[in-house]
Amino acid sequence: MLSRINIRDLVIVRSLDLSLEGGMTALTGETGAGKSILIDALGLALGDKTDNRMIRAGATRAEVSVGFELPSSSPAVEWLAQHDLSSDGECLLRRVLVRDGRSRAYINGTPIPLATLRELGEQLIDIHGQHAHQSLMHAASQRQLLDEYAGLQNDVRALSRLHQAWRDAQEEHRTLKQASADRASRLDYLHFQIEELEQLDCTAEGLQALESEQARLAHAERLLNETGTVLAELGENDPSLLQSLHRLTRTLSDLCALDPELVEAREMLESAGIQIDEVISGLRHYRDQVDLDPDRLRQVDEQLGRLHDAARKHRVSAAELGTLLAGLQTEAASLDDADQRLTRLAEIETQREQAYSAAALALSAARNKAAARLSATVSESMRHLGMQDGRFEVRCDSDPDYASAHGLDRVAFMVSANPGLPLAALAEVASGGELSRISLAIQVATVDCGQVPTLIFDEVDVGIGGAVAEIVGNLLRRLASRRQILCVTHLPQVASQAHQQLRVRKSSDGKMTETSIDALDEAARVDEIARMLGGVEITRQTRQHALEMIQHAQKPPS
Repeated sequence: MLSRINIRDLVIVRSLDLSLEGGMTALTGETGAGKSILIDALGLALGDKTDNRMIRAGATRAEVSVGFELPSSSPAVEWLAQHDLSSDGECLLRRVLVRDGRSRAYINGTPIPLATLRELGEQLIDIHGQHAHQSLMHAASQRQLLDEYAGLQNDVRALSRLHQAWRDAQEEHRTLKQASADRASRLDYLHFQIEELEQLDCTAEGLQALESEQARLAHAERLLNETGTVLAELGENDPSLLQSLHRLTRTLSDLCALDPELVEAREMLESAGIQIDEVISGLRHYRDQVDLDPDRLRQVDEQLGRLHDAARKHRVSAAELGTLLAGLQTEAASLDDADQRLTRLAEIETQREQAYSAAALALSAARNKAAARLSATVSESMRHLGMQDGRFEVRCDSDPDYASAHGLDRVAFMVSANPGLPLAALAEVASGGELSRISLAIQVATVDCGQVPTLIFDEVDVGIGGAVAEIVGNLLRRLASRRQILCVTHLPQVASQAHQQLRVRKSSDGKMTETSIDALDEAARVDEIARMLGGVEITRQTRQHALEMIQHAQKPPS
């Protein structure tokens, strides 16, 4: 809800601090008093374009601030959180105009671009009239309002998911088809590389085995000589280490008969002898296996050379060749399966397209039914609002080529306010008063649908009077049970229906003209309604009539 407006040095407003309440607020005053300035100020705070001429004469800058109270359920709260602009259920929009520079915009004290200000403003206020902040002018808002009126929000969300799944399948199918264009040449290249690497036995185990064999063959002579020396010392010389151990073990065995405490030492010595004996056996076996084979050494060196050449070719280490081979084999298998995958993806794409189309057609049918109901309801309201020959039509033109996340339909609000005129887009209606009344009729018909908390109707009573004016006032008051309403009006029938009333006055000291806005108490309000009724001369009867109008408006509808 719009809670306050602060204006400094804007046009003919020097200083204005205004608090607003919920319900319906009427903004009244003499013609030319400056009622439109408040609407213009709100437009600036919501991101309207401007120029330095709006700065009051003699001032160097102008400033407009508007405050909002936001319930936790408001979409604007989520928007503020997403943009790191949250402020505990409050929102302050501020616009500064500088005579010798560009304007600046702020949300909760943070400088932001005008586009960001407009994006948030569309969630806070709708201005109905000859102004730019009317969400009903946008095709997306019209479609969304129709869907909310018909209760189709869940259907639209489900359709959006189907559309995304279809597009995902399309993209995957397209990507694979493009890849398949050079699949054959790529496969030939892959198979060549795979065969080359497979012949090299480039696995980690194979590389390790080759490197071990190379080390053994390259040092075979030393291995034979030095293992022979070890064998001789251990068991082949006379005396050998093994013979000495056996002799010492026998000596300890004889001593154990004299002192049992030597048993452990004898057993350890026996164990050492057994282990040395096993070492001797193992070394003899190893010596028999080691060959001085220069030819084999050359073969191993050549094979290792080929492996390292392949590693340099593929820009990896020799140890990574096995991983490279596995990757090439996986890619080749994937390409070999490409035809089958293409067929499967084509089937999936078709299935998802069919699912989307079925849901989209069902949504179109539901939209068309709701469009007919909404068209009739709004057309009837237009006639009650003084447009006897007015027509309103919600068009839902389905186009399979237009398939989107929102369906196949281009939704457009069409109107004809006068007899003989063809239906035209709502945004093309020229008369501000007619546009306001049409917007009012739409808002009343869809009062439970929209989420914008504050609606402003400017010039809603242009060209009407009498009973029609009273109907307009009744509708605005009815709408105010669900939304905050601010209405600029010249008619007492409309103003008397408001829950509170603001009066705009213009004064001059002969040098400077200023506009002020005052909140009216009960007595002042009676006087203002009487002025609107009686013109120049306000009689006691006029005041009585004004009081009766206000009291009548406060009665609950029967």
